[in-house]
Amino acid sequence: MNRRIKPRKTIPTGLKTRIKTKAYCRVSTEQQDLDKFKPAIYEFAASKGFKLTEADVVAEKVSGKINWRKRKLGLLIDELNKGDNLIIPELSRFSRSMTELLEVLQILKEKRVNVYVLKGALFLNEQIDDPVTDLIVRILSTLSEFERELISLRIKEGLKARKASGKSMGRPKGAGKSKLDDFKPEIITLLKNGSTKTFIAQRYKTSAANLLNWLKKNDINVKQTS
Repeated sequence: MNRRIKPRKTIPTGLKTRIKTKAYCRVSTEQQDLDKFKPAIYEFAASKGFKLTEADVVAEKVSGKINWRKRKLGLLIDELNKGDNLIIPELSRFSRSMTELLEVLQILKEKRVNVYVLKGALFLNEQIDDPVTDLIVRILSTLSEFERELISLRIKEGLKARKASGKSMGRPKGAGKSKLDDFKPEIITLLKNGSTKTFIAQRYKTSAANLLNWLKKNDINVKQTS
């Protein structure tokens, strides 16, 4: 007796992976109102036919100086996949640092996430080859490099002025003191703007291990690559 073989049900390609739409907004102080961004976000999502619930809006009150990976933004970007949508009121909500902003946009581009920036009506990564995204990334890359050069110039001028004033450039005398102590604000600024610990150690003529110990001793927890 011939058995009747039932045809296998196939899942339509468009239903295999559900496209997510998320929104992110950030303010830096308790006095600023996060809700002011939400009406524009919901209105835009509706105009594009995107499904966006209250749970899909990631909001936080935290300084833009905090590394984006340590914020809710880091977790949000991790869960986004190819074809997903991310709505943001303005680019400065990602970060106040050009270096970090460039890093975030590059990661979103590599993941093929569609980014909708309401201020300026910037729609990034909507196409596989998106010339607008490429142009913005190139501009931000140039500004980021310029930002680093300005910091480097200020540091060089500070070192030159210190040397001209006759101050010692070596290790300060006394127990527990380090030659890095006088450059603490500069080192923190470099870290926040994306400079690596290896670069900083070389600039201040110390070892990476000594720099790490100094950072730990001074409770400086700016997370950067080595």
